Amino acid sequence: MAREILEIHYNEKVVVLIGVDGQGLAVCEALANRISELSSIEVVKGCMSMQKDAPLDHPLECNLDAEALEDRIVFLIDDVLNSGRTLIHGVQHLLEGRPREVHTAVLVDRKHRSFPIRADFCGMTLSTQLNEHIVVDLSDQDCATVHVERPLGS
Repeated sequence: MAREILEIHYNEKVVVLIGVDGQGLAVCEALANRISELSSIEVVKGCMSMQKDAPLDHPLECNLDAEALEDRIVFLIDDVLNSGRTLIHGVQHLLEGRPREVHTAVLVDRKHRSFPIRADFCGMTLSTQLNEHIVVDLSDQDCATVHVERPLGS
């Protein structure tokens, strides 16, 4: 994903990467490190926290203020894109900072959308059933492990 981002944004001096708290933040860190290894682009990292099951019931929090986003290329990063609820609410929040562009990046796209959003940058797409759970293990810095957990009897 880092190479894809750099192919498009090679002329940028600064990009902003914001990871969704939890595994999204770990993917964000890995992506930021890789972009820094491959280019001279300055990477500003941030974290967005939200209640994923009910994002409208609780305030979204981002440790970067609106000025850090203004007229910048911003990436919202998560580990798995399923319904799209997390990303669409995250993007909505980021737009308040008036970025020049907002992109989404995920490690795994499940394609079970309930909201009109997509991953601009995606590590892999998996065809899964709704009752299956995707587990992402990022404990090894050089390798992400992804597996599908199926309910018993299916």
